[in-house]
Amino acid sequence: MDAKFEYLLRQGDNALILSQQLCQLCGKGPALEEDMALSNVALDLLGQTRMWLSYAGELEGKGRDEDRLAFLRDASDYRNCHLVEQPNGSYAETMMRQFFFDTWHYFLMDGLTRSSDLRIKEIAEKSIKEVTYHLRRSGDLVVRLGDGTDVSHAKMQAAADELWMVSGEMFLYDAVDNAMVEEGVAPPAEALRKMFLDHVAEVFEEATLKMPPPDAYMQRGGKQGRHTERLGYILAEMQFLQRAYPGAQW
Repeated sequence: MDAKFEYLLRQGDNALILSQQLCQLCGKGPALEEDMALSNVALDLLGQTRMWLSYAGELEGKGRDEDRLAFLRDASDYRNCHLVEQPNGSYAETMMRQFFFDTWHYFLMDGLTRSSDLRIKEIAEKSIKEVTYHLRRSGDLVVRLGDGTDVSHAKMQAAADELWMVSGEMFLYDAVDNAMVEEGVAPPAEALRKMFLDHVAEVFEEATLKMPPPDAYMQRGGKQGRHTERLGYILAEMQFLQRAYPGAQW
């Protein structure tokens, strides 16, 4: 499989699955403003998904557009990391998952604005403003909840400890990632990891949260198509209409 096609799927699938997860929270936010904010972030990610998967389909050259790639692949064909398929859980878990993703996503998009692939560079440039807002918002909420009440602090610390082992898969590069680095398409893992850890440490200090050890064990396999059972349930809901009524249109 072409390395660039695989890389594009990874970007699109990460945004798509997290968008679907956030869509499930529509109408369930702890406050009206937060409910709207979660939906807006989901829409931003969905828009980014379309750009990534559209380019992937064009590059593949087999007639699969963004809709076919989103709705007509099985779980083992998805290339998203484990982090985005973690359950929504409590609001603390939702926001910690979002913060870890947003931190990585921001530094990646910033790096991709200097990509040797002009199409990827354009997608990153279109996405960076949205991603910047996502990171500011989730970081602000981590601080507010971490340095809030005893209950909110405890919930945020528990969420950080629980999700930490799925926060580092994005930096565990394989042959696909390394090929993109060699071609100047993507930034190297070491630089992204350092910026990620530095930013998380800064926000956690302000939030009075204890940062888990950077050298802790990290789960991997999502980028290679090995997922938790949770992804199957996400796709069953997301793909139902298209699977039940192939080619259906509004």
